[in-house]
Amino acid sequence: MTNAYCQEEFFSRSQLDAVQRTRLTSIVQRAAQSPFYAEHLAQAGVDPLSIQSLDDLTRLPFTTKDDLRQAYPNRMLTRPVTDMVRLHASSGTTGSATVIYYTQNDLDCWADLVARCMHMVGMRADDTFQNMSGYGLFTGGLGIHYGAERLGCLTIPAGAGNSKRQLKLLEDFHVSAIHIIPSYALHLGTVIEQMGFSPDRLKVRIALIGAEPHTEAIRRRIEEVYGLKAYNSYGLSEMNGPGVAFECLEQNGMHVWEDAYLPEVVDPDTGQPVPDGEIGELVITTLCREGMPLIRYRTKDLTRFLPGACPCGRMHRRIDRIKGRADDMIIIKGVNIYPMQVEQALMTIPEVGQNYQIVLEREGYLDQMRVKVEIKNEFFVEDMRVLQALQSRISSRLRDEILISVRVDLVESNSLPNSEGKAQRVLDLRE
Repeated sequence: MTNAYCQEEFFSRSQLDAVQRTRLTSIVQRAAQSPFYAEHLAQAGVDPLSIQSLDDLTRLPFTTKDDLRQAYPNRMLTRPVTDMVRLHASSGTTGSATVIYYTQNDLDCWADLVARCMHMVGMRADDTFQNMSGYGLFTGGLGIHYGAERLGCLTIPAGAGNSKRQLKLLEDFHVSAIHIIPSYALHLGTVIEQMGFSPDRLKVRIALIGAEPHTEAIRRRIEEVYGLKAYNSYGLSEMNGPGVAFECLEQNGMHVWEDAYLPEVVDPDTGQPVPDGEIGELVITTLCREGMPLIRYRTKDLTRFLPGACPCGRMHRRIDRIKGRADDMIIIKGVNIYPMQVEQALMTIPEVGQNYQIVLEREGYLDQMRVKVEIKNEFFVEDMRVLQALQSRISSRLRDEILISVRVDLVESNSLPNSEGKAQRVLDLRE
């Protein structure tokens, strides 16, 4: 990677503030050239030319996923469709998919940002990189792919699934860095165990993980299984995809590339900013997007700004790992519960395996939660007293975390559905 890619990575705080101020002014005026934002800003009583400082940011209206759907197919474009060179769509995990367009310059900037992320965690041009993420409309595959090529790595577009082939590629080509979804990394670990394949045969030292919320315990499990360092990443299709924020070698929060994205953390109910260290909804404004800029986009992802400076020396602000989504909240017996709370509790129990599922049911007029938990083979014994004691311990741990009692089913390892894409942790049977 040349110094040109790294220059903005080490901007001082004053340099970042100056860049953000200049680019915010420019991007609002550019966005106003689209039919959607011309109308959206006018309805909010905002003259694009009046946005002259970062203090003006809160005067701008939010943009939501519903706005993207209503602007379908191209009312958010600032330039003709003929100037666009690619189209991606969200994975549509909640509601229908949304569409994002890119100019060639948008793609180049995106590749630079992803390459910057990779360089930050120690990847270099002499690494061989295996991309184990899905390609196509999903942004994770191509976004990571072009970043690795921009860095100069030999890049293997393995895609998702076909675990035996993945292992063969990893071993035969001495792959040193991978991109993998956390749930699939754990599933692949069980395949390795079943095949009697020793992880020592692999040369992988870096894993880029993301695309779904996961706990610190899950990250540590991945590191132990493969004997590598796993770095958390954050992105979403509306903001290009991967490359919005990334961990450094400190593994303590993800640096948001503030020269390209202007982040806020707000109260999901009021929309008002919350203090550093307090969990809220992440809101992002694109600062470099040409074809389809987004102003104060409500991601629905819950996180917090980490206070203080990072020991790595970078001044780009850090966000904590994503705690869940504002629209993923489950209400059972009047208690607000996020699926990540369940995972956090389960992963503290040594007997728990790699997979679990939350099942929501209705008995009469009452909603109930059942948690199916895979147990490691060595602990799934025939002695019912042992299993009942383990079941009771898991139930107690969950109750301590989520404050209500739930039903716990212990199941054999690798018996719950495995997904090659994002894990579907919640099964809602209440309807």
